[in-house]
Amino acid sequence: MNAEFHVIDLTIPAEMAGRRLDSALAGLMPEHSRTRIKGWIEAGAVTVGRSACRPKDIVEAGSRVRVQMTRDQVAEPQVLPEAIALRRVHEDRDVLVIDKPAGLVVHPGAGNPRHTLQNALLGLDPTLAALPRAGLIHRLDKDTSGLLVVARTLEAHTSLSRQLEARTMAREYVAVCAGVMTGGGTVNEPIGRHRGDRLRMAIRGSGRPAVTHYRVLERFRAHTYLSVKLETGRTHQIRLHLSHIKYPIVGDPVYGGRFKLPRGASPTLIDALRGFKRQALHAATLGFDHPRSGKRLTLQSPVPPDLAQLLRILREDVQGAAGDTR
Repeated sequence: MNAEFHVIDLTIPAEMAGRRLDSALAGLMPEHSRTRIKGWIEAGAVTVGRSACRPKDIVEAGSRVRVQMTRDQVAEPQVLPEAIALRRVHEDRDVLVIDKPAGLVVHPGAGNPRHTLQNALLGLDPTLAALPRAGLIHRLDKDTSGLLVVARTLEAHTSLSRQLEARTMAREYVAVCAGVMTGGGTVNEPIGRHRGDRLRMAIRGSGRPAVTHYRVLERFRAHTYLSVKLETGRTHQIRLHLSHIKYPIVGDPVYGGRFKLPRGASPTLIDALRGFKRQALHAATLGFDHPRSGKRLTLQSPVPPDLAQLLRILREDVQGAAGDTR
């Protein structure tokens, strides 16, 4: 990279073979819109191998793609800085790791033009305006809490994006789901946009590959506390996959299904379950190689107070049931 251009070199993974070039790049560079990517291709800023290309060209596995953007193309000036307090669990000249609270939207969009994490990052560090989406490498749903990594330089952005693409960035979550699991496992089901509801995702044979690993941390009378590890990072992946195997996340308004109370639940537990108004999902661990030093960083976020309270009440429910049988 020189003073004028930001260059990204990408390799088309096997699961994207056969897709249109603009579609494949939108998957590999989720921080940019497909319309924007199409414009770069048409302007000659994208090459496959050494050849010029068109948005509709079909890509092959292993193809090398180069995207060359000017700095003004990288910037997104329409997102304004705002003074919003953020909890930083790691900070240096190359990266930030933010512990996002539930309820904070990551990117501005329809219905959420302001007061997002991206606005907060620009308020914290105005130089992030030179990076795609203020340096955000991945995202969390509005009502999912936990760790997100942010690049502070173009070089760090390229390194972290490649780690995400290569699946070497480790992301581990904790969740409370309805139902008692007998053991851990893996869900390997492709995910695509729901045909009838654009706000939902669905298991679809034509969707993108998605793999979720889960293991049991603790069992309750009618719920399970899980550790969930992402191999891929599709929209709503954990929520959809757990719902698909009939263990939906507590409080999930989209994939949680019909609300059910466990038999014999105490008034305290009933109030806790009814009052938990967001999915009980927290991004607890994040691991990546530092873009400058290469050192492996593994960062953790404690369970937030609302989820900790739910777990405490579930444990008390187990103890109360045990006492009733004596």
